[in-house]
Amino acid sequence: MGPDVLLYHYPGNDIMNGSLLTVESNHFCVLKSRGAILNVYETGQYGVDTPQKVLVGAIQQAFYGGQSPWQYEAIYVNRAKLVIRAEGQALSREMAQLRYQVDYYIHVDSKDDALKLVQHMPYQGHYIKTAEVNTYAAPVLEQSINQICQVTPLEQINEKIHDITDLVTSHLQEFLSTYGITLNNVKVLVAPADELMKKLISLRAFGLNEETAIRYYIAMLMAERGLITAPNMISGTGFTIQGTSPLVNVQDYTQPIPPDKR
Repeated sequence: MGPDVLLYHYPGNDIMNGSLLTVESNHFCVLKSRGAILNVYETGQYGVDTPQKVLVGAIQQAFYGGQSPWQYEAIYVNRAKLVIRAEGQALSREMAQLRYQVDYYIHVDSKDDALKLVQHMPYQGHYIKTAEVNTYAAPVLEQSINQICQVTPLEQINEKIHDITDLVTSHLQEFLSTYGITLNNVKVLVAPADELMKKLISLRAFGLNEETAIRYYIAMLMAERGLITAPNMISGTGFTIQGTSPLVNVQDYTQPIPPDKR
């Protein structure tokens, strides 16, 4: 199983009494028969042999070649630590749009947890991948992050990152435990979704007020375009050119022309 596979359902129909199950060191194996869970295995090799059906198993091996109603299903659960990334959007107190990124690490800790996963999380085809786990967890993450972000001013979001991480960890662990999944640790990043807001907040971090920060930002845009008036935008002063031509009185040119001079 790869790093994005949490559960794998063996697709073959050749498991029966007398078959040998091999379970790797980073797997659990859940054995089912006709919908009922028979056992959960840890690392090792195990012979499939139920006491009440030993004779039936011998008949299967001898006459049916495994093609009989008494077949078994092997479901392997990945017990290694897996990482999942979730991304989404939230809102600050001013209703400014934020973008968040959450990396959380999970694993299935015990045989009982593997049993919970098989019982409570349905799978389509033969896999449960981390993307499907993320589909379940995404609403919990969004609600937890918005719970703090929506009452926090935009400039103070990063100051609340530890509170956000703690709340996400608490809610996510409680939710995932229903499926037998243990949450190891969580990393949360939250930033403004708008690039303009990112730059203005960066300028505000230097101690500038709102008006000055906007002037500095406009000045940077002007400097990128080669405008020599960028320093005037920062200082808030007008632009003057030395050595200009003398002013000319244009009043004579704006008066109506007398009839005798037409």
